[in-house]
Amino acid sequence: MKNYTITVNGNVYDVTVEENGASAPVAAPRKAAAAPAAKAAAPKAAAGAGSIKIEAGAAGKVFKIEAQPGTAVKKGDAVLILEIMKMETPVVAPEDGTVASIEVAVGDSVEAGALLATMNN
Repeated sequence: MKNYTITVNGNVYDVTVEENGASAPVAAPRKAAAAPAAKAAAPKAAAGAGSIKIEAGAAGKVFKIEAQPGTAVKKGDAVLILEIMKMETPVVAPEDGTVASIEVAVGDSVEAGALLATMNN
């Protein structure tokens, strides 16, 4: 077992991870399923992409969209809500600006680092 301290959107979590040989095959289908969603998001990014990227801090499911393109947001305002490990986790604006695009839809599964939205300052 390994112990880690993880920070997600300013919240600190202490976690213990146990390596399990049976879980390795399960990870491969999850990655394969996420690939088409990432490809589908690319055309949206080209259409209305802003200069500031908002990415997923962890894998989860899009629970709610809080701000639509054109919405002015302040640093720390929720742009959307992800469900991560059955917890609603806000994804916040990294700085003041205007939402340029939303790259996901409610119900989409996303991997850590996936592009969720873009902004302009």
